[in-house]
Amino acid sequence: MAKLFSTFVMLKEMLMLIYNTTYQVNIEDARNFVIWINEYLIPEVEKTGLMNQPRLLQILSHKEKDSECFSLQWEVADTASLHQFYTKHGIALNKEMEKVFKNKVVGFPTLMEVIR
Repeated sequence: MAKLFSTFVMLKEMLMLIYNTTYQVNIEDARNFVIWINEYLIPEVEKTGLMNQPRLLQILSHKEKDSECFSLQWEVADTASLHQFYTKHGIALNKEMEKVFKNKVVGFPTLMEVIR
């Protein structure tokens, strides 16, 4: 029984969280959005040390006529780190995105746990 418990604890420690934001971007602004994400947002988030391993993906399914969709994914250690990021940095970064892109970008966040 002790071995089973220690295996469970070890597996639980290996699990990680993925914080994903899916963005729908006006097609005319898609190129500038990708540049902004790569040159501004990702470096700013990495500076915090709270999230790592960013992945920016273009979503090929569910396309709409006048928009492009992207997924920005981060590994985050736990929900406390994500909460700390959001309250100390995330709100300001979202406001900066709103300044730059106005209403031409909409984001949908999702928190996921890797189970395998």
